[in-house]
Amino acid sequence: MRKLPNETPSNSLERAPHRKCILTGESLPQDELVRLALGPDGQIAPDVRAKAPGRGAWFSVDRNTFEAAQDKGSLKGALSRAFKTGKLDIPDDLAQQVENALQRATLDRLGLEARGGMLLTGSEKIETAARQGDLDMLLHASDAGRDGSAKLDQAWRIGSDREGQDVRGQILPVDRQALSVALGRQNVVHIGITDHRASKRISHMLDRWRHFIGAGKADDGCKAEKKVA
Repeated sequence: MRKLPNETPSNSLERAPHRKCILTGESLPQDELVRLALGPDGQIAPDVRAKAPGRGAWFSVDRNTFEAAQDKGSLKGALSRAFKTGKLDIPDDLAQQVENALQRATLDRLGLEARGGMLLTGSEKIETAARQGDLDMLLHASDAGRDGSAKLDQAWRIGSDREGQDVRGQILPVDRQALSVALGRQNVVHIGITDHRASKRISHMLDRWRHFIGAGKADDGCKAEKKVA
């Protein structure tokens, strides 16, 4: 988790609410975990936006570990302790539901930032912003062409004074069609984010999604921390 500008690591850590993972017992910043909610009928459902009322259960593991815990029954035991009830209905496809919810939340965030004018699409616009040093984050669709992505990566390195470094935009776990639908634009292959706060909001959503599907966090898709006025 990146610290906010002008914060020391200690007070940044103190400000972030922490939750304990029900499967590992590790206490982590809430933003790094995924919440599960208990419905009135006892059904467990993902609550990735942490908006559902009532008690929640939090976890930090990836999909493979999550599914293994469900198969072994340890997930049910952990949920029973977290919700203080044994009357639980855990869907067989809960892991897929979590993945779908994380994907939807990330794409929704991209759509919100697009409507707020915080991101660019179109290779020429992105390249111009990148070379001028105005690009804070760079994203590529999973089916983006290698040459097109490399060209924008290079422009970003030049504009951010990181030429010669292994700095590249993040390759998203979805293709151009999904991005186009999310942003309400045609043929979205590359995305450039020019606002630092928007980059942080997108990174939060994207990091959790990538971690759950086993893609890990990517440090090369966002510009180095800079002071925000």
